[in-house]
Amino acid sequence: MTWMVFGRSGSGSIWLMALILLMIFSSQSSERVLGQQPTIVQPGAPGKSTRVLPRTTRAKLAPLTPADINFMQGMIVHHQQAVEMTALIEKRTTNSEVRTLGARISHSQADEIAQMKRWLISRGQPVADKHAHHHHGMDHSGAALMPGMLTPQQMDELAKSSGSEFDRLFLSGMIQHHRGALDMVRDLFAAAGAGQDAELFTFATDVDSSQRAEIRIMQTMLDKITSGGK
Repeated sequence: MTWMVFGRSGSGSIWLMALILLMIFSSQSSERVLGQQPTIVQPGAPGKSTRVLPRTTRAKLAPLTPADINFMQGMIVHHQQAVEMTALIEKRTTNSEVRTLGARISHSQADEIAQMKRWLISRGQPVADKHAHHHHGMDHSGAALMPGMLTPQQMDELAKSSGSEFDRLFLSGMIQHHRGALDMVRDLFAAAGAGQDAELFTFATDVDSSQRAEIRIMQTMLDKITSGGK
C-alpha cells in the first residue's frame, strides 16, 4: 500500500503524517484479524476449564433413535388426516370462523408435512412406516392409527354432515386430533435419548405450543356452537 502526501512542512504536515501512519497500522491490523481462522472452544463440564479444539473439528449431528424416526413418520400420517378434514369444509359450512381456522390448519400442516419429509429424506430414512406405533384403532386398510386420529366411522360421519352439525363434529374431531399430537410429542420426549436432534426438537416443541393454542381457540368456538351462539 503506497501513500503520497502533499502539503506544507511544519507541524501540520507532521500531524498529517502521524494520522496516515495510524491509518496504515489500523488497516494492516484489520487485514490480519480478517485473515485469521476462527477459534473453536469447547465449554468444560462444571468445575472444568474450556478446551480449544483443532481447526479441523467438525460438528456432528445428534444420533437418531427409533423414537425420532417413528415420530416424524407417524406425524406425517397424522397431519395428512388433518388436511383431509379441512378439505371437507368448503362444501359443508358457511361458518366464517370455521373456514378461517380450517384454512390456517390446512396450510400450516401441509408445510409441516413437507418439512418432515425433507428431514427424513436428508437422513436416509423412509418417509412412511408400515408399522405405525401407538395405534388407536385401524383405518380402512387395517393400518394402525396415530393417537387422536379419527376412525373411519368418524370421518364418514363428518363427510355426511353439514351446517352447524358439521361445525360441531369438525371442531370436536380436530380437538381430539390435536390432543393426540400432544400425546405423540410427550411420548417422543419420554423415550430415552430421543428428541436430541436440534431440528426435530424445535419442530416438536412448535407442534406442542401451536396445537395447544389452537385447542383453546377451537374449544371456545365449540362452546359457542353448542350453547346456540350465546
